Amino acid sequence: MHRNESEGDMALCDALLPEFDHEMANTRKTLERVPDEKLDWKPHDKSMTFVGLATHLANLPSGAIMAIEQDSFDMAPVDAAPPRQDPVASTQAALQLFDKNVAGARAAIAAASDEHLLTPWSLLAGGKTLFTMPRIAVLRSMVMNHMIHHRAQLGVYLRLNDVPVPALYGPTADEAE
Repeated sequence: MHRNESEGDMALCDALLPEFDHEMANTRKTLERVPDEKLDWKPHDKSMTFVGLATHLANLPSGAIMAIEQDSFDMAPVDAAPPRQDPVASTQAALQLFDKNVAGARAAIAAASDEHLLTPWSLLAGGKTLFTMPRIAVLRSMVMNHMIHHRAQLGVYLRLNDVPVPALYGPTADEAE
């Protein structure tokens, strides 16, 4: 366990990691249900496909590494192509990518000092700052909350395809866990 040296309190990373671990486990449980035979399915023309959503969820934990190791990220750089996520080929590939990204993210969070987690990080588009927040706020909002949002979308996709929705915070209509 890390300690905030100046006050003897628990370090921010130690307070954040149990929540991170819980949300990553719940996301993995949901990703495991993506049906390989329906990767191209989507509920609406404006919606992502199963594979697009699974790919996005598998990549989201890498945002924690970016938020800790970089001072900013430009999602639409002026002088380069926007970053692209190649779609995963299967549910198993999504899980492997997710596990790799979760391990890297967890290590980055565990190694981050309180001082570093409180320094600003910015999201840019075309060189213009969209927002700046302390890195710890980025981890909560742009990594974990963002993941929870898309995991909920995936739960709807599962329901619409008669795939049992896993119990995450309590029982579902499919699991009385």
